Amino acid sequence: MSSLHERLRADMTAAMKAKDGLTRDTLRMVLTAVRTAETSGTTATELSDDEVQAVLTKEAKKRREAAEAFDGAGRTESAQRERDEAKVLARYLPAELSDAELTELVAAELADGGFTEPRQMGQAMKQIQPKVAGRADGKRVAAEVKRQLAG
Repeated sequence: MSSLHERLRADMTAAMKAKDGLTRDTLRMVLTAVRTAETSGTTATELSDDEVQAVLTKEAKKRREAAEAFDGAGRTESAQRERDEAKVLARYLPAELSDAELTELVAAELADGGFTEPRQMGQAMKQIQPKVAGRADGKRVAAEVKRQLAG
């Protein structure tokens, strides 16, 4: 079991003892998603810290999208619950890249790969995405790559 997985389990147990329903329920949901990822496919495997991190990132994205959908439907209480769950998940995710950091990273990777034209965006994204995994939303990265290639 990865150390991140162990930390999630320990924190869920602590949340149960502290009667912190939000944290308990959020971590229970994440641990279920991790278990599902471990047992999907032909054979059960144990996820590494990076793979657990990917599951956390995916779940955090689901929470952001659900909050936006609830806001659009006028369901502010449900949207707030989703945002609160996203805050719990953020404790386990690496810090988001600032706009300046993202701009700098994209510029460096575009220069390294020799990408200069907008039609090379797909290739550039393949090179950049692993470097920003979990630290920046894909839409933000794509917008920055597009902006720099167009300029």
